[in-house]
Amino acid sequence: MSAQDTNGSMKKTSMRTPLGRVRNLGSAHGGTSDFFRQRVTAVAMILLIVPVIVVIMSMLGRNQAGAAAILGSPLVAVILILFVIASVWHMKIGMQVVLEDYITDEKLKLALIIANTFFSAAVGLASIYAILKLSSGV
Repeated sequence: MSAQDTNGSMKKTSMRTPLGRVRNLGSAHGGTSDFFRQRVTAVAMILLIVPVIVVIMSMLGRNQAGAAAILGSPLVAVILILFVIASVWHMKIGMQVVLEDYITDEKLKLALIIANTFFSAAVGLASIYAILKLSSGV
């Protein structure tokens, strides 16, 4: 975009907000990485959902010892841990985008984003701990 200044020469104008100019953010600077990461985690979950469903279906109708035998396999543990990591990361990114888009108070937004990060970490760590505990048979 161009405009003439008072002495007749052309100067370049911007459609960015002052805050956007200061942060150097704008089109394809902030949201692209979140968009890409969310798509990557979605693809990972799509690829991992079939083995996870197979594991769950194989445990149907078994007693605790039978389920523990299935979950005791290192391959099953790795598949489940990868699925947990992908889904928790996907959840964290999605919730953070919602918070950034719809919460206007900056202090509240920061507090909620921090809470979202801690909640996601807690869910992920608890899930991974449970999988490791089940797979080790302890």
